Amino acid sequence: MRYDLFRKRLIDAVVNTPGDAPPELRQAVLDRAMGARDGVPPELRPYVDTVVRHAYRVTDSDVTALQQAGNSDDALFEVTVAAAVGAAVHRLDRGLAALRGEEPD
Repeated sequence: MRYDLFRKRLIDAVVNTPGDAPPELRQAVLDRAMGARDGVPPELRPYVDTVVRHAYRVTDSDVTALQQAGNSDDALFEVTVAAAVGAAVHRLDRGLAALRGEEPD
């Protein structure tokens, strides 16, 4: 694919750069956003799923509840970025597959 290197570098930056959220969590969130269903802690799943499907529906109270559960602002930002990037990459992959005439997964 034309954008393979860019895609790999973007995912590597989201998952492996230093941050508050562990790389394993960021990878799990990214994987969930791309169609996998395991690995994200249960308390984060509704938030991640909302960011992936309907980001505009995230509310201040959603974020406040996660903060009160012990998540730092930085960790929540990193989780949000991983979910958004995962959703974007998944949509890109699906769109390119459609242009090639491939059936959706």
